[in-house]
Amino acid sequence: MNAINQSGWKPEMQPAGEGAAPATHTGNRALMLGEPLIFEIGDSATTGVDLAEVPAGENRLAGLARTAPIGLPGLSEPETVRHYTRLSRQNYAIDLGLFPLGSCTMKHNPRLNEKVARLPGFADVHPLQPVDTVQGALAVINELAFWLIDLTGMHGVAMSPKAGAHGELCGILCIKAALEARGEHDRRVILVPESAHGTNPATAAFAGFKVEDIPATPEGRVDLGALKARLGPDVAGVMITNPNTCGLFERDMKAISDAVHAAGGYVYCDGANFNAIVGRVRPGDLGIDAMHINLHKTFSTPHGGGGPGSGPVVLSKALSPYGPLPFTERHADGHITLVEEETVGDRHPDSFGRMTAFHGQMGMFTRALAYILSHGADGLRQVAEDAVLNANYVLRSLADTLDAPFADSGPCMHEALFSDAGLAEGFSTLDIAKGLIDEGYHPMTVYFPLVVHGAMLVEPTETESKAALDQFIGAVKAVAARAKAGDASLKSAPHFAPRRRLDETLAARKPVLAWQEPAA
Repeated sequence: MNAINQSGWKPEMQPAGEGAAPATHTGNRALMLGEPLIFEIGDSATTGVDLAEVPAGENRLAGLARTAPIGLPGLSEPETVRHYTRLSRQNYAIDLGLFPLGSCTMKHNPRLNEKVARLPGFADVHPLQPVDTVQGALAVINELAFWLIDLTGMHGVAMSPKAGAHGELCGILCIKAALEARGEHDRRVILVPESAHGTNPATAAFAGFKVEDIPATPEGRVDLGALKARLGPDVAGVMITNPNTCGLFERDMKAISDAVHAAGGYVYCDGANFNAIVGRVRPGDLGIDAMHINLHKTFSTPHGGGGPGSGPVVLSKALSPYGPLPFTERHADGHITLVEEETVGDRHPDSFGRMTAFHGQMGMFTRALAYILSHGADGLRQVAEDAVLNANYVLRSLADTLDAPFADSGPCMHEALFSDAGLAEGFSTLDIAKGLIDEGYHPMTVYFPLVVHGAMLVEPTETESKAALDQFIGAVKAVAARAKAGDASLKSAPHFAPRRRLDETLAARKPVLAWQEPAA
């Protein structure tokens, strides 16, 4: 059954293809305005304002004076404002509709978080201010650190890493420092399961370790027998994503940790999917030694273009002494200081050092703490439960439409995984993704994880209503039906986006990164 939105529009009312409607003179489609490059709007030979001739004077630029025209387009103020406003309307965002990439890229950021992050003393704090003038900001960092430790059941936390991959590096460097302190320099192998995030092996290799794969079972989880068979005196540890990228919880996590510890190694857990288990499972109880937490995934802070990243790393008692500097320390009188030197007393003599110049991202910390405190323990638990419920609703609703390779492995966690098996010959995941753009959705994660051919990973998050999910499910079913029927128009989708389908291979290999003014 096709979903109907509030206006009564149905998918079958959509024109069948490019030729179904006449071309417009402007190239616009009603309020979806076509927008050329800013250089194509203006003229580099003119300016958008009238300026008086500058009288000649002494040149104080030494050898830095410009020797050629700057080449910028001359636009008036309204032309400039209109250009960027029209571009902004072409962005798909969580404020416009369901985002199938979910917390991986775009999770709803409550406006309360933004209000708090913009308070004086947080928004305008400077990293070089005297410590006595930033006690409130340090208190936020210290309290957030407490809650991250409490929610994960760990011993300590490093707050300074700036993103997930940066957090991975932090955890691996802690493991490396711990092994060196034990004199076990021959442990140079990190085991990485097939179902782990792609940054895991890259991080281990960057830190100087050799990476070896551990296969997955047919049901999409780590092969415990293969892992145990590979453990030995050369293994430094394992990097495992739980819940994994197949959308499944690793049921053998405690057994994996026990086996790695018995063999003398450490366990790093990629915490990117913590959103599925926050308030339900404490990684520390599963034997985890280090785990990064993407604040933008689990605790709603903006990600990527929406703001700087933040990837705190929680550490076990075994690894806490080796964590990076600086860290906050609350004294008996309530005063908070930053411990910034390895050799000050006995507070952190084994730290591997700094990862960044300053402590962290103040705006991300305030948003994350506001999210945690406004939800409370029961609210965070419901976040995980609702995220998992929504993903399973999508999985079961589309299981008869798209191939779901692990549908028989039990309930998924916060993301549902599909493949392009069953589509008509010549049609693939890319066609489904481009067709969804015409339906008004940003595509889901495609071609990842690599263990599934033509993967489509849908992560709806906890904030979507059943009505929103039903409309998305209806759109996926409509596009999949076209792909199964061999609808040739799908091969050239999107038809209704500001730009048509690109040659993505050519664009990646030979990108045109600079505009050149056409010859007169």
